[in-house]
Amino acid sequence: MKLRLWPLGPNRTNTSPEDIAKKWWKKLTPSRQDRFAVLAPLFAVLLFFLVIMTALAYLRLEEIEREQVAVERDVEYSQQSLRLRLLERQEQLTRLGREIANKEISTDGARRRISSLLNQYPEVQGVAWIDEYQRVPISVGTTNMWVDKNTVNTQLPQAAAHNISIQKARKTRQIVYNQPLKLGTYTPLLELAIPITEPGASRGALVAEISVEGLYRYALPAEMKARYALSLRDAKGMLLAGLGTDRKKLSNYLPEWLNRQTRFSMPVTPVGDDLIIQAQGYRTSLGIIDSGLFWLVTILSLMTTWMLIANWRHSRRRMQAQKTLLTETNFRRAMENSMLTGMRAMDMQGRITYINAAFTQMTGWSETELLGRTAPFPYWPDEDKNHLSAVLAQELSGKSRPSGVQVRVKRRDGNIFDARLYVSPLIDSWGTQSGWVTSMTDITEPNRVREQLSQSHRRFTTVLEALDASISVAPLGSDELLFTNKMYRQWFGNESGGHLRLVAEAGIPPSKSIDESADSSDSVDSLAGLPVQDITDNDAESAEIYISALGRWLEVRTRYLSWVDGRLAQMVIATDITARRFAEEQAASQAERAQTASRMITMGEMASSVAHELNQPLTAINNYCT
Repeated sequence: MKLRLWPLGPNRTNTSPEDIAKKWWKKLTPSRQDRFAVLAPLFAVLLFFLVIMTALAYLRLEEIEREQVAVERDVEYSQQSLRLRLLERQEQLTRLGREIANKEISTDGARRRISSLLNQYPEVQGVAWIDEYQRVPISVGTTNMWVDKNTVNTQLPQAAAHNISIQKARKTRQIVYNQPLKLGTYTPLLELAIPITEPGASRGALVAEISVEGLYRYALPAEMKARYALSLRDAKGMLLAGLGTDRKKLSNYLPEWLNRQTRFSMPVTPVGDDLIIQAQGYRTSLGIIDSGLFWLVTILSLMTTWMLIANWRHSRRRMQAQKTLLTETNFRRAMENSMLTGMRAMDMQGRITYINAAFTQMTGWSETELLGRTAPFPYWPDEDKNHLSAVLAQELSGKSRPSGVQVRVKRRDGNIFDARLYVSPLIDSWGTQSGWVTSMTDITEPNRVREQLSQSHRRFTTVLEALDASISVAPLGSDELLFTNKMYRQWFGNESGGHLRLVAEAGIPPSKSIDESADSSDSVDSLAGLPVQDITDNDAESAEIYISALGRWLEVRTRYLSWVDGRLAQMVIATDITARRFAEEQAASQAERAQTASRMITMGEMASSVAHELNQPLTAINNYCT
């Protein structure tokens, strides 16, 4: 019996694309199959290259918009910083003008106040007081264009008497900012005129010269000047201070919409249009054709193509080597997983190639989620990404510190902990560096203890610095000062002479007692041999002295204490009691005058009694004689 095979109908013919491809693949020779296997990844690399170029153009547009928004925000921040600094100087000078108007401060006191202001704030070049008679009682600082040191307490010239800012400030009784006329060797300045008024009268005006260059150097944030080409300009756009940049095309091969540069400007309040802050972003991108990223992607694509071919040739030989390495890798992994320190290995491009179990336990991210990842890593906190990127760049460049670097690490659940990273190069079996190995240790608890100690020290220092008494501590037998507070430094500076002088004038045993006799060559402390506990437990000694250099009466109290390093030291506390002594002297004077008046009253009463007693017999004698 013969079986007859009938052909399949037209609806049953197996002509799906998948089956057709399989039949075509099987008909090819092995050599041709290998060639097509290589051409497919090459086509994928070409497609990748085109996608990257398109993505670069899109990212460039996004970058331009982000840079424009960032420069506007940063210019507003810089303007606020400049405005606050100007308002601080304005408030200080207004307060000084109010004291001058109310005669609460003398001319010498105002001059000293202005000198301190000029020393503390370098942008203020000079301050002058022009009274209502156009005279200059006070002029401190550099000579400006119309007030000279020789004009102090003399009439100003006619040109200066009609200065715009002074006249406007006196007329409106408002604070006026103005730029002086550009005469001779012009230095960009701002004139700040503050009227000095009292009820019903004017006492003139305080005029301060503020250097625009000083405002640029000291008022603008340093990070903004590093990030942008900041400049201060006048109402006409003339450069007064800062960096001036011109618009330049980033690339001759790109259209105008890809060549834009970020620039933004706004007036500075309270000055107005006379002072404008302008920022222009530095050239952060070279476009697509001129940028290194384009060539990098091109080179990487070519390298990928070459590596695909090389990989196809050497894949079989690598498989045998991988089998041998697998056993060794498992043994090494078992040893590393038993450690408590997190280990991370990266290649030279910063890609994670290995992590141990301790690293995954610290961060909460699994090995499969981290291997092959590049920066930014998922365990980086969002607010620290810029800092951690800089740290990673130092690691990859081999400039990391041997003592390690402290960073913050985010766990998968969102918790943050402190860690210290130590980096060492990863050397392969041929002696070539193939990457970097980083060890990570959790230091959250040590940092917490250190922070508590630091806060305790700051509280202690803040309390002592805020005291109205001078406090100094010096060891016995030495000129060294172990501690001084703010009041001591204001009175005596940083030298130990003030400490020794207080002790000497108070008649208290000094902290440094040395036998300087000719027959003794040793310097012996007078308290040597005494128990430290008995000395420090004694009550504090006190005395009242007058310091002529300060013009003050001080109550000096001393006691001995054991310093933190075990040395015996003497602490001196000096309190200003000038007001109390003055009150005591006035009370004594009043008591003495009261006693004198009481004696005069008693003498008057006695004279009246004697006159009354003598009056009767004298009257009788007179009557008898009559």
